[in-house]
Amino acid sequence: MNSINWYPGHMKKTRELIRDNLKMVDLVIEVIDARIPVSSRNPIIDELVGEKPRVIILNKKDLADPEENRKWTAFFRAGGIRALEMNCVSGEGVKALYGALSTRQEKIGSARYKRPMRMMIVGVPNCGKSSLINRLTGKKSARTGDRPGVTKGKQWLTLSNGMQLLDTPGILWPKFEDPRVGLNLAYCGSIRDEILDTADLALSFLEDMQNRYPEMLRERYRLEELGETPLETMERIAKKRGFILPGRRIDYERCARTVLDEFRSGRIGRITLETAPGSITPEDAL
Repeated sequence: MNSINWYPGHMKKTRELIRDNLKMVDLVIEVIDARIPVSSRNPIIDELVGEKPRVIILNKKDLADPEENRKWTAFFRAGGIRALEMNCVSGEGVKALYGALSTRQEKIGSARYKRPMRMMIVGVPNCGKSSLINRLTGKKSARTGDRPGVTKGKQWLTLSNGMQLLDTPGILWPKFEDPRVGLNLAYCGSIRDEILDTADLALSFLEDMQNRYPEMLRERYRLEELGETPLETMERIAKKRGFILPGRRIDYERCARTVLDEFRSGRIGRITLETAPGSITPEDAL
């Protein structure tokens, strides 16, 4: 599949928004997708945030491989960044985040004057920023959706504990140096499906799955054996599900959309597409 690049005009504005407002905040909350912890970290955000204190949220933990979740959390903590696993839809992990924020709040201001902490939430499109904000505020303060590009402008919000929170639209970067990054973001729905060749994308995904989670793929689609190629596997899935067009032709488009939708919703299983570097364990990071 050809490399994927996508950088609409509002992303340039988001970059400027982050840069211009960064001096006003005490902490940056970076939300990433636990299934793709490398691909969902925007290098532009690293460049903009610099040395500003940061908390990384590995969101969608319920969709990712539990063992890889633990390894990635340990990896970030070993690098000096507080990292927390969360499911922002259900609220799992919110209590731990509040604990981390309270610890940081104690360092804000002087002994005589303690002002509320100000935070900024950043991340790529469709990583779950709006769901996290709604959990923190206890109401639907931010629009959510299962597609990228839902949040369009900045929003200042006040939490129940008085802390102030700045939401920003999801931001991608102009060019993916590694083609795998674009593919991983596309698999997870961070790039609009409308600009992609869905069948080619699903074939690339099936190739990854045959290498990483073959049994999970076989069990989900009740296949006795996977095909020797991703195309053969897709055809077996299509026949099993009855995705057949007149003339006994395979409906590749319908099969592709089904496979991608079932991955994104977790129905295939808990899948992580990027392995944590090295062999670090949670105990090593303590």
